[in-house]
Amino acid sequence: PGAFDLGAQSGRWAAFQERHRLSCEEAARLLLDAYEYRGLVKHTGGCHCGAVRFEVWASADLHVFNCNCSICTKKQNRHFIVPASRFKLLKGADNLTTYTFNTHRAQHTFCKTCGVQSFYTPRSNPDGYGIAPHCLDDGTVQTIVTEDINGKEWEKAVKEHKTIRDMSKP
Repeated sequence: PGAFDLGAQSGRWAAFQERHRLSCEEAARLLLDAYEYRGLVKHTGGCHCGAVRFEVWASADLHVFNCNCSICTKKQNRHFIVPASRFKLLKGADNLTTYTFNTHRAQHTFCKTCGVQSFYTPRSNPDGYGIAPHCLDDGTVQTIVTEDINGKEWEKAVKEHKTIRDMSKP
């Protein structure tokens, strides 16, 4: 990429890069993240063995769903939902495998090595991710509010819920 004119901000930009020991690309990424994800924090996390790692931009105050459908009950799957644009798989794509059932819309991804599902693609929000808060690294979560959802009557519960279908919208 070619250089661009920063005008009167050139000196500030160079001083910022030098002070924080950042390349131009790293400084730009930091600025863009701060602007695009205003009010959100970057959480990192992964599976138990460390083969799968991710980052996700979300509130420090998490709204977590506790679903009682058959698979969530068996796995004790509690999750919060984010748009796909706020999720980035850092490593382990080749170490993930997927389980589906029934409508096959939900993509239950998990680590092939340790079996932990740290995130998945929920049926309610196929354009987003359900993130397991217990798979996040320490230090970025401030509070967790848990909401029970009746997954045994999934269609009815999702139809009656005021916001769940829009949780993966940016």
